[in-house]
Amino acid sequence: MTNQKGGVGKTTVAINLAGALNDRGHDVLFVDLDPQGNATEGLGLLETYDAQPPTLLDALVEPSAVSLADLVHSHPEMDVVPSNVDMNAAESTLSQEPDGETRLDTLLSAIEADYDVIVVDCPPYLGMVTDNALVATENLVVPALAEPTSKRSLELLFDYVGALELDHDVEIDPLALVANRIETTREADHMLEWFEEALPDVPLYRIRKRVALQRAFADGTSVFAREEETDMQTVFLEMADMIEAAFELKEVPA
Repeated sequence: MTNQKGGVGKTTVAINLAGALNDRGHDVLFVDLDPQGNATEGLGLLETYDAQPPTLLDALVEPSAVSLADLVHSHPEMDVVPSNVDMNAAESTLSQEPDGETRLDTLLSAIEADYDVIVVDCPPYLGMVTDNALVATENLVVPALAEPTSKRSLELLFDYVGALELDHDVEIDPLALVANRIETTREADHMLEWFEEALPDVPLYRIRKRVALQRAFADGTSVFAREEETDMQTVFLEMADMIEAAFELKEVPA
C-alpha cells in the first residue's frame, strides 16, 4: 500500500482492506513500515511505538537474529507488526547495508506460510523502506485523491516502480487504484475519468468521505469491527474479492 504523496488516506485504506479480508475469514498479517506509525496507532497499538528493542528496524538490519514472529502483536482482526520510533533511522541505516532493499523479503519468507494475506503499509515517500515493501510483496495498491496533483504523483510512482523492477528482476503488479476521500465536485469527476483512462487495466475503487472511517480509526479497528455500518464497507469487500480472485484464495465461511 503506497503513494509517495502524503495525506491520501493510505493507512485508512490499508487497515480497512485488512479488516475486509479478515471479515472474509482470512488470516491477515499487517506490517506497518511507516516510521510515523499511523497504522500502529490506528490499530490501537500506540504503546508499542516507543517499545524497547528488538524492533522492526532491528529485524530489517539483522533478519537472521530477529524475526517478524518475535515482533507480532495480536489484534482482534489481524496480527500486527507495529512500527517503532527507531524506524526513523531505517532509510539511512538500510542504505549502508548490502542488499538493503531485500531485507523485508527475507523476513516475510520466513512467516508467510502462517497467513493468507500480508498487508504492508509504506511510508509516504519513495526510498529504501518502500523498496523493501515493493520487492517483497511484488504487488501494489495505490490510494490517491481525486485531485489534479495525483496525476504527477502517479506518473512518478510508476516510473519508480519500473526502475525497481529492472534493478531487482521482479514484476510488481498494480492490483488496484483507490480513489480515496472523494467529494462531490466536478474536479473529482474529471479525475475519476482520468484514472480510468490512464490505468484502464487496473481496477478502480471509489471511497467517499465517511465519518465512520474516522471513528473506526480512533477506536483502533477497521469499520468491520464496529456496530456502526457504512456503505464503504461494500467497496472494501469488493477489494477483498479482487484479492481472493487474484491469488486464488477461498472465502472462509463464518
